[in-house]
Amino acid sequence: MSEAVKETKAQRVERLKRELNPWTAYDDIVRFAREGWDAIPPPWLGTYFRWWGIYTQGDGVGAVGGKGGEGKATRHFMVRIRIPNGALHAHQLRTIADLAERHARGVADITVRQNIQLHWVSLEDLPAVFQALWLNGVTTLGSCGDVTRNVTGCPLAGADADELVDASPLVHAATRMLNGNPAFYNLPRKYKVTITGCRAWCSYPEINDVGLTAQRHPGTREIGFAVRVGGGLSTDPHLALPLDAFVPWHQALPVLRAISEIFRDSDALRENREKARLKFLFLQHGFTAARFLRAIEERLGVALPPGVRDEPPDDIYRDHVGIHPQKQAGYVYAGVAVLRGRLTPAEMRAAADLADRYGTGELRTTSMQNLLIPHVRREHAPALGRGLEAAGLRLDASPFRRGTVACTGSEFCKLALTETKGFARRLVETLEARLPGFEQHLRIHITGCPNSCGQHWIADLGVEGKKVKVDGALVDAYYFCVGGAVGLHQAVARPIGLRLPAADVLPAIERLLRAFLADRLAGETFRHFAARHTDDDLRGLLAGELVEAVARDESPGRPPHGVDG
Repeated sequence: MSEAVKETKAQRVERLKRELNPWTAYDDIVRFAREGWDAIPPPWLGTYFRWWGIYTQGDGVGAVGGKGGEGKATRHFMVRIRIPNGALHAHQLRTIADLAERHARGVADITVRQNIQLHWVSLEDLPAVFQALWLNGVTTLGSCGDVTRNVTGCPLAGADADELVDASPLVHAATRMLNGNPAFYNLPRKYKVTITGCRAWCSYPEINDVGLTAQRHPGTREIGFAVRVGGGLSTDPHLALPLDAFVPWHQALPVLRAISEIFRDSDALRENREKARLKFLFLQHGFTAARFLRAIEERLGVALPPGVRDEPPDDIYRDHVGIHPQKQAGYVYAGVAVLRGRLTPAEMRAAADLADRYGTGELRTTSMQNLLIPHVRREHAPALGRGLEAAGLRLDASPFRRGTVACTGSEFCKLALTETKGFARRLVETLEARLPGFEQHLRIHITGCPNSCGQHWIADLGVEGKKVKVDGALVDAYYFCVGGAVGLHQAVARPIGLRLPAADVLPAIERLLRAFLADRLAGETFRHFAARHTDDDLRGLLAGELVEAVARDESPGRPPHGVDG
């Protein structure tokens, strides 16, 4: 008798998805909460919960604490709240604050997709959390899993003084089209979409599976969109490819649906979980931008107008921090730099109260993990500023505070190798103290493993979590990648061959930045400085001496797999 062939991980997940659409099975979650942890079958813990924005939470050790590259799970959950276009109302933020305080040990994190994550949520509390969110018009549905993740956009849509168009109606329409729709519950992998009408591209179309960016047709003066496809970071960074098409407003949703169907129907992407993102059609399956455009037009049944010249933004902040004028005369918005994206319930309540008092009760989250209050009368801006500062929320932030992003890290993530949130706070506060006059635009991105949830591949300075042995013990370490960029000068950061224990990373960054300040050419930015230095040069400046290059992925720690950042 022949031995049964064991399912691969991909085959198992694909079978489970065929057997059940988790969006139809909320009653099972209610039953688990009533009956207890032992009632949860393995397919729910490992797969189905994600469709409801739920991940099992790690035990604080990360990947190294488990087997096969995935850490041990606790009997608590991370719950990710979907915030389309980053748009919130004060009462919704107060609800999230209450939930964080009551069910999540006071922890709430803004993510790089404008979501808000809660941690430490117990199984029995899940129905109460869901009900409170639903009653306030917020949901977790589809914020994890093999579905369309939160559709992002410019958080200042409708208010940005320089925007081409308010694209938020398309963001919300796209959310309705894709999230909860049984036609799109089973994609090969996670699927990230952004639609923006701003000139700053603050929602990062370069690294989304689909990025629609507004543009004005030079001939007809019509507002439409350029479209990029196949962006994504993780272990195989790939910047999205522009298609030779001008997408009129009325065609934006049909084009997005066509792209979503192409992704959904690509059986080749269902064979390997680690090679299942849309970008792998280009990286491994012979697709080009022209071939992909033909596939879209075949589904549309009509040719799209040819593309027009794009205008990617130059080196600019995309964080909206500070007080700035809106397009509405006499109004401003206030952008708060939220260090590492972490907010306390008191800070959330204070922001909600200030939005009610000085604005219209609206707030926005950003892809740089920040928080905005729009629609404030200019004469109320000083009082709003004082209120924010009194609550510990920074309007006047250093480049380090503005430019630092951190993923969840081993504090809660089973795939992470290193802790990131506390590390980011120490890094920023120390650099602010030691380099108080530093004024250069600088992006420092911290990610706890190769999955790049902290987006280190597009940072000026990206550090990727590793492990090294010091005196026989495994300790947190980081590998340096330098020179990443988006916009006009887009580039994937260069791995430069340097890995240091976490304790040595801050002094290394300080050395590099002091060398930049001392030796830069007139008018030179850090990006230009990094570009004119070799990997050997940068490695020496960081280390303080000439050192041999080390391979990025050689580490005594067990590397994570099952990429799902």
